[in-house]
Amino acid sequence: MTTPALPSPPDGAPDYSDPYGADPAFPLHLRGKIEVRPTVRVRDNAGLALAYTPGVGRVSQAIALDESLSWQYTWRSNAILIVTDGTAVLGLGDIGPVAALPVMEGKSLLFKEFGGIDCVPICLATKDVDEIVETVSRIAPAYGGINLEDISAPRCFEIERRLQERLDIPVFHDDQHGTAVVVTAALTNAAALTGRPLSELSVVISGAGAAGVAITDMLLAAGVGDIAVCDRTGVLEGSRADLTDVKRKVAERTNTGGRSGHLFGALRGADVFIGVSGGTVAQDVVESMAPAPIVFSLANPVPEIHPDVAHAAGAAVVATGRSDFPNQINNVLAFPGIFRGALDAGATRITESMKLAAAQAIAGLVSDRLAPDRIVPDPFDPRLAATVSEAVAQAARSAGVVRPSA
Repeated sequence: MTTPALPSPPDGAPDYSDPYGADPAFPLHLRGKIEVRPTVRVRDNAGLALAYTPGVGRVSQAIALDESLSWQYTWRSNAILIVTDGTAVLGLGDIGPVAALPVMEGKSLLFKEFGGIDCVPICLATKDVDEIVETVSRIAPAYGGINLEDISAPRCFEIERRLQERLDIPVFHDDQHGTAVVVTAALTNAAALTGRPLSELSVVISGAGAAGVAITDMLLAAGVGDIAVCDRTGVLEGSRADLTDVKRKVAERTNTGGRSGHLFGALRGADVFIGVSGGTVAQDVVESMAPAPIVFSLANPVPEIHPDVAHAAGAAVVATGRSDFPNQINNVLAFPGIFRGALDAGATRITESMKLAAAQAIAGLVSDRLAPDRIVPDPFDPRLAATVSEAVAQAARSAGVVRPSA
C-alpha cells in the first residue's frame, strides 16, 4: 500500500510526516478501529428472502402494529448512539467533530470489547444546543441508549436534560457520570483503607465543570459529609456574585465547612483532593492537608499533583487518570457495565441509584484485597462488566424505570 503524502504541520505543531513509522498509534488507527458485521449470513435465495424482502416486510408490519416488538426483532436492545460535537475532547479541548472521530471510534470499541454493545459514533458539525437536541432526537428511534461524549460545559448539562425529557431511552453523559461513578468507587475504598468513614471526610474538588459537578452530586449521594468545590476564582459559595446557575446550585448544597478563598487555602486541613481541572498544586499545599490525605489528581496528561510529589507530601492513597501509575480512574470501569445493565433491564433512564449501584459494584470487586496501590479493579478483570451490569439492572428494576415489556 502506498502511504499518502501528508501536509507539513503548522509552526509549533507535532511533525507527523511519517506517522505510520514514527508513532505506533497511527498504524493501529489506520482506516479506523471499528466496522459493522452481520449477525446472520445470507448464502442462498431462501436466506435472502428471509433477511430482506419479503420476509423483512412481515417483521416490519408486526412492529408497525406493536412498536415494542422492535426491542426483540431489531438491534435496538443492544445498540447505542455515541454523540459528540468535538468541543471537549480528552485534554485537547475544542478540536472539532472530525478530529473527535478517532476518540468516538475508540469509545465504540471499548463498549463492544467490554460490554458487548454495538455503537454508532455521530460527530455533529454544530455547537448549537437546539440543533444537537433536535438531531439526536430524530435519529434516536434506532437505538436503545444515547452516550453523550466530549461536549463542553455548561451546554452538556442542558443537552442531557432536554434529551432525557424527550426520549424514553437512557441518556448518559459519560464525562460527567462515568467519571463520578469511578471516583465514588475509588474514594469508597480509599476511605475504608485509611479507616475514615465517608461521612467524616472533608473533600475539596478542583474543577466545577461537567466532571466536577457530577462527582459532587455522586459523593453527596454516597454520604460524603463536607465537600468544597473550587473553580478558577475559588470556592463556590453563596456570597459570590459571579456564579452561573449550575455553580450556584452546587454552592447551595456544598461547603458545609464554610471554606472560602482560593483552592490552596481551601485544601488546608482537608482529607481529600480531587482534581478535574488541570493546573499545578505544589507539595507544600499537599502538606497543609490533613495527615495521610487522599489525592486523586485526574487531569491528563499532566496530573495536578504528580504522584511522586503526593507521596513525598505524605499522601496515603494516590490516584490519577493515567494508565502508567497505579489506581487509574478510568471510565472504562463503569460505562460498559452501566449501559449493559440498562439495556438488559430495558431501562428508560439511568438514575442516581443505578449509578451508585455501579460505584458500589466496582468498589466491591477489590474491597477484600485493598492496598494503597489497589483501590479499583483492573479494567480487564473478567468479572467487571457482568458485576456492574447486574447491579445496575437490579437498581433499574427497583427504581421502576424499565419498559413494561422488558
